[in-house]
Amino acid sequence: MAHLMTSSPSVPVLRAGDKLSRDEFERRYAAMPDVKKAELIEGVVYMGSPVRYEQHGRPEQALAAWLAFYRAVTPGLGAGGNSTVRLDLDNEPQPDLLLRLPEAAGGRSRVTSDGYLEGAPELVIEVAASSTSYDLHQKLGAYRRNGVREYLVHRVEDGEVDWFVLTAGAYVRQPADARGHLHSSVFVGLCLDVAALLRDDLAALRAAIDRAVATPEHAAFVQRLAAAQRP
Repeated sequence: MAHLMTSSPSVPVLRAGDKLSRDEFERRYAAMPDVKKAELIEGVVYMGSPVRYEQHGRPEQALAAWLAFYRAVTPGLGAGGNSTVRLDLDNEPQPDLLLRLPEAAGGRSRVTSDGYLEGAPELVIEVAASSTSYDLHQKLGAYRRNGVREYLVHRVEDGEVDWFVLTAGAYVRQPADARGHLHSSVFVGLCLDVAALLRDDLAALRAAIDRAVATPEHAAFVQRLAAAQRP
């Protein structure tokens, strides 16, 4: 007599380099709660290595604080850190940080019924080791194709920050102003003092935001966000 199966087949282990569909990637990722970061980029699995404090942890926290400074004076925006984003059927990245407009204000991403973010956030931020990182190659292409309007990459070992803006279907690096500051084209008043970031000067990062939001344009942006949230 045939034996009845008493348990379901085990889920295959998720491994870097696997070529998977998004559904299969999510199935394997969910079955490995010990894995803290895995991404599907152009149908290929990438898995995070141990995170170094100086090369990743500290600069990521500085950028998170910078976004928090801006959000404190610009209510109504959505933000996330290390949140899985369902971009398309071949791409499910887990960016270090993101900032998004609410759907009612023209945002292109939405929160799904199971709590994931789906679609393209307006700003994605990655902390990368250098220009050789896949953040500036495979991932950049996926973000561009899916319409992420702004993409900021902090290349820690190079001591550089690239702020790309989607222009006519291509990413164009934004030049710094005379002060060495970079400015968002989507989020009015979001200004990055690059030198302050590189020296981990949170007070200077906050000061640059405070100056940039002290304008009628930012006040009007805040009013638009508030109006979009009203029933």
